Amino acid sequence: MKIKAYTETIKHLKSAILASRYRAAALANRELLALYFNVGKLIDEKAKQGKWGDKILDQLSNDLQKELPGLKGFSATNIKRMRTFYREWNTCFTISPSPTDQLQKRVKDKPGAGKSAIRPSPTAQLQKKGKKNYGSGKLIINQMATDQISPSLTDQFISAFLSVSFTHHAELLAKTKTMEERQFYIAGMATEFWSVTTLKHHLKNKLFRKKGTLPNNFSIAITNENLRSKALQSFKDEYLLDFINIETPGEEDERVIENEIVRNIKKFLLSLGTDFAFISSQYRLLVAGEEFFTDLLFFNRKLQCLVAFDLKKGRFKPEYAGKMNFYLTALDEYIKQPHELPAIGIILCKEKNNKIVEFSFRDMTKPLGVATYKTSHQLPKQFKNALPNAETLKKLMG
Repeated sequence: MKIKAYTETIKHLKSAILASRYRAAALANRELLALYFNVGKLIDEKAKQGKWGDKILDQLSNDLQKELPGLKGFSATNIKRMRTFYREWNTCFTISPSPTDQLQKRVKDKPGAGKSAIRPSPTAQLQKKGKKNYGSGKLIINQMATDQISPSLTDQFISAFLSVSFTHHAELLAKTKTMEERQFYIAGMATEFWSVTTLKHHLKNKLFRKKGTLPNNFSIAITNENLRSKALQSFKDEYLLDFINIETPGEEDERVIENEIVRNIKKFLLSLGTDFAFISSQYRLLVAGEEFFTDLLFFNRKLQCLVAFDLKKGRFKPEYAGKMNFYLTALDEYIKQPHELPAIGIILCKEKNNKIVEFSFRDMTKPLGVATYKTSHQLPKQFKNALPNAETLKKLMG
């Protein structure tokens, strides 16, 4: 057996297995969303009829557990979330009894009156005796009004919506009110694979309101309007580096942060968003015989340019802008390929004052931005009093 042919076969099988697992997980998620939506509809109808109050949901949860031992996801709290899920989306979804699993778009004679149909086939069913069936069926996403969702984005929105877990949806519905906000976060979850923790962070910090608010000089340094818009959407005002756990705040220097980022580069890439490719840490630049090093260097496929990150442990200082401007000049002169666009620099600090950033960038010719970061060295409030402090621990262990 030829080694090369065997290796290629292994790669092919691996790819096929992983692709199959991904499709199975995606279908399972669609099925769960359909089931939870239908359960929410049933609970909502019972509540409107005055038959069921919140107290009966505890009994319902217990009885379901008896009927299906080991059943997960049907606590009274979660059933209430299903009702909310239905209530918040029922103007966009309807129910049809077909159990087939497919995604299609129906186009009616009247322009703009089409529907996009999602047809999951739930394996678990909650049925009511009679004609109605609340467990099986399909979710049909009605084409939304143009002031809520553009018809050209409908299919994209459906795909994103179905890829997001119910836990993410529940958190999103609890913290947002408008369709525009929900579209924004659903798109982020679908394309950047946010964990629930990351979603909570973005919701708490009002990422939707801050989108495109990165302090920068792009309006001066990037003349192409389309490219400028892409650049603004490619960077965040704040990055959550929750994979960095620094036990002693005093140890939080640039090299420690950099090493943690490199060690967790996959997680950092997810926090950056799509289209970033990692090139190197401490990237060496040789200028007039002298060595200089930029902390982290990436390439962005959407922007078609190099992106340099300079890490700072404290507050932004004006001199950081001059240093980054120098790095970008060197990258454009010696590293940039002829078909690539000029490099962009992002200074990542613990804190910043936007007015100081504005003055520092005003006369700079290279595209620069300043973002902040948060690490996880601080315990959440609910855990702060759960453990003794460091001094107490030392005495107990002494």
